[in-house]
Formats: sequence, structure tokens, C-alpha cells
Amino acid sequence: MPSPKKPTVLFVAEAVTLAHFARIVSLAKSLDPSKYNIVIASDPRYLELQQPLPFSFQAIYSIPSSSFSEALAKGNPVYDADTLTQYVEDDLQLLDKIKPDLVVGDFRLSLSISAPLAKVPYAAVVNAYWSPYADISYPIPDLMLTKIVGVKLGQRLFNAVRPLVFALHARPLNKTRQRFGLPALKYDMRTAYTAADYTLYTDIPDAVPMQPTPSSHHHLGPVLWSTNTALPEWWDNLPTDKPIVFVTLGSSGQATLLPMILQALAELPLTIIAATVNKIQLNKLPDNVFIHDYLPLDIACQRSHAVISNGGSMTTYQAFRSGVPVIGIAGNMDQLLNMQAIEHMGAGITLRAGGITQASIKTAVNNLLHTPSYPQATKQITEKLRQYDPGQRFREIVTNILSLD
Repeated sequence: MPSPKKPTVLFVAEAVTLAHFARIVSLAKSLDPSKYNIVIASDPRYLELQQPLPFSFQAIYSIPSSSFSEALAKGNPVYDADTLTQYVEDDLQLLDKIKPDLVVGDFRLSLSISAPLAKVPYAAVVNAYWSPYADISYPIPDLMLTKIVGVKLGQRLFNAVRPLVFALHARPLNKTRQRFGLPALKYDMRTAYTAADYTLYTDIPDAVPMQPTPSSHHHLGPVLWSTNTALPEWWDNLPTDKPIVFVTLGSSGQATLLPMILQALAELPLTIIAATVNKIQLNKLPDNVFIHDYLPLDIACQRSHAVISNGGSMTTYQAFRSGVPVIGIAGNMDQLLNMQAIEHMGAGITLRAGGITQASIKTAVNNLLHTPSYPQATKQITEKLRQYDPGQRFREIVTNILSLD
């Protein structure tokens, strides 16, 4: 008697940042390949960081990361309707080729159109602070407005127009839905980001206060990932007589800030390790600064006493997994929302990328390293993270969706 056909799960990453690709890879790895056919689709720009990739891979187009960052910096919608239309057409070709039983997407907004058109169940992977059920405030990102009037007044103005801003950011997706004969969603960016048959939050519940959510919404817990890149030659000879601070501004951080950050830290009694993610070339370095293009997040965090990042959730949760408090040099709303949650839990400090100085960096690092409340709060988060197994939770959800025994 032939064995039953294995269900196919297609994972789709919108690779405008490394985190979206990384979370998809991590979730794909959590499934048992003896039970599922696993396929990953993504723009290949980050593929070299995950080698070998033990799954079938399909290359799809994503807009350049620079275009994504530029749109965020200007406060513009990331996609226009024509781009999303092309995405939907690409998705439909992919879905027809792979014929998945389930598609899992990370920031591939077009899947909320293409998946129902192809009659494929769709699960969206997203941070809880983007949920329309999140009971939170929304910090103004670094925009030209904040440079002109300052953050305080800019925030008051933003609060007044925020619903309109969120509605405008949802327009391109709704225009695209109408092109394909689907009804419009609520004109709210949060709805656009989370629209799916199943919504999977990559946070612990304590991080983001939530109103009651539909039964199709689930907390996975933080989905972590690290590169498979080799450690640098200096790693085994790293000085250990002073606190180690790990600096990485990630794929969506402002790399031009890195020299100033490193210079400020170098003037303190610290050892600094930094990952440039190939976004900037640094030449002359102080004696207590060690750099490499990519460092495995898990190993670098485990060796550090503090982590300085762009405030994104993947690096901050990896730091907490290692029991290390964080400083987030945040500029876009995603980073600021994540750091808002971290400050609420008492485990980190936010510095706005648009206004940092060497003095503010030094003050923040000294506070983080010498104020007992930060490691205490971090320890509590670390204990909560141990209660979550995102892979196991994801396997259970997939089993339920596909009605497998």
C-alpha cells in the first residue's frame, strides 16, 4: 500500500530585511521533513547567510532593501499598487507551481490576495505590536517633521493624524485587492499587515498588551535565528578584562551611525565587538574595537554584557535569550514599537537614531551596565522565554490547520 502523500508547506519571505528571511527559515526548520514537503521562496539576497539550506528554494522578487528603507525614512507607503499587483502575479505563478497545502508568509502582504485566489490557507508571521488588537500607543518615527519641530511636538501632531496615516498606508493593498476582485479590508495599516487566515505573533504575550483576539490569532513566541558564518580570527583572543558590548545595526539600521557609536564606546573601559553586515567599510579602529562583517547572533550575545542594535525584535530577543539587556538605536516605527515594549518591561533603553550623540551613547551604556534593574528585568524575560518553544507551537498550529493526526 503506497504511503500517504506528504503535505507541502510553502514559506515565503519578503526579504526587504534579513529578519523576514531569517524567521521564515527558522520556522521551516522546525517542521519534520519526513512529514512535510518544505519549500522556501524568497529573494536570494540573504541566501548566502543560510548555507546549506536544507530545503527546496524558489527565487522570487522583492523590492530593493534600499527602496524599503527610503520609503520608511520618508513616511511613505512601502509599496504602490502596481508593485503589489506584480507581487500577486508572481505569487500566483509560485502557488500554481508548488501547489502547497499551506503557505506561511513573513511581510509578503500580497499573499493576503494571492492565497485566497489560489484557495490555499495562509498564515501570516508578524510582530504583535502590528496587530489591530494591540492596546498600545504609536511613537512617531524619525521623519523630516521630527527634525523640524522636534519629537515632542511631532508626536502630538502625529497622534492627531495617525488614523489617517495608517489608512493611507493601507490604500495600495486595497486598490490591489479590488483589481483582483476581492473586497477591501479595513483602511488600517495594521489590518493590512496581519490579514490572513491565521496570524502568528512572534512575541511573548507580556511584551504587547492585547485586547481579546480571534481564535485564528496565536502567539508563537520569539522566532530566533543566527547566521552560519564563521567566527573571525580575533574571536578566541578577545580581551575579557572589561565588559564586552556587542554592536550590530542589522540590515535595516543606519550604518552611517556606526563610526560615531564605535568612537563613543571606545572611550569607555569596554571591549567592543561589532558586525557591519557589509553595509559600511571601517578602516582605522581603536584598539578595543573588533569588527567583522557578520557575527552569529547567538554566540555574540552569549559573550556580551550589553547589546546595541537598531531595536529590531530578532536581535533584542536573542539578547534576552542570553540574559543581556539592550540599547536600541531606533528610527522606524517597527523598531520604536519593539523598543517601546522592551522599555515597558524594563530591559532596555531607546535612543532615537535621528538625535543620538556620543554623549547620549555613553550615558545609555553606563546606565545599562551599572543600573541593577536592567539585568534584573532581563533575567525575568529570559525565564519567560524558556517557557516558549516557538517551533513546537508552530508544529501544533500547522497540524491543526492541516488536520493531521
